[in-house]
Amino acid sequence: MIVTVTFNPAVDHTIQVDAMPEPGAVARTDEAQFDAGGKGINVSQYLTGLGADTVATGLVGDFLGEYIRTELDDAGIPADLVEIDGKTRLNTTILSEDGEFKINHDGPTVDAGIVDDAIEAIDRHDPEMVLVAGSLPPGLGPEAIDRIARTGEWDAVVDVGGATLQELDADYALCKPNWEELAAAVDRPVETVEDCLVAADALRERGFERVVASLGADGALLASGDALVHAAALDVEVADTVGAGDAMLAGVLSELVDDGDERAALRRGVAVASRVVANTGTTVPSFADLDDAADRVELTDHSSLRE
Repeated sequence: MIVTVTFNPAVDHTIQVDAMPEPGAVARTDEAQFDAGGKGINVSQYLTGLGADTVATGLVGDFLGEYIRTELDDAGIPADLVEIDGKTRLNTTILSEDGEFKINHDGPTVDAGIVDDAIEAIDRHDPEMVLVAGSLPPGLGPEAIDRIARTGEWDAVVDVGGATLQELDADYALCKPNWEELAAAVDRPVETVEDCLVAADALRERGFERVVASLGADGALLASGDALVHAAALDVEVADTVGAGDAMLAGVLSELVDDGDERAALRRGVAVASRVVANTGTTVPSFADLDDAADRVELTDHSSLRE
């Protein structure tokens, strides 16, 4: 069982307009989309598609929180969400011929005591693994993530920003930065895949048993006590990169939760991400013949960088 925790979920609101209006003018559209968003929720979505046992938890409130509850239920994603007094955030993306514009809310201010409720929700499912992913709402800091890592016997996993990774103090089974987050976590430029490998190895020594980094078109990497390897991306026609990192993490965790081989987990993660980027939108694609795709992922050992 993998429980995912999204402290700051959102309803993602996407609209399409012909052009951005001038000040005082009105732009009209008949195209709008609403999706339940948040990194942990996304990972649970992909885990469900992979047939893994998962429950999504997090903080939700008001009518937007109720929308997330309904969306997860309709999608068949098991959830045990914590109700708050505040209002779940709304993130708006405006697509027009002028470009893409994003307006993201910070999220509701919450009391640090809400972490107790989140831990109760986690405990109810007796998970082997707990993932805390995404941004933190006002009122919570990195210590909230550390509390979850220290409370249970579960393996704690994090997918958070690089600045937050710097401040975590507990021991973690795995962290999953992307290229930019990895550079921020080690506070130095990271310009090549080799730089990423060295940085991931340095980050691992701060209390992360494994570092799995998603590198976009450059694939992914794994740094652990037994491995320092790079996985090449599979050759697919990319339609949409939204959700690729979350999909990769879901693939990795679905293998590791059953004590799977970490190299096989990395291959599986890359294979899952390759299916997701080949499709537009956030709909979970077919994962048929996934093992065959994972077998095609090429790994290169870079343990010599430790010498």
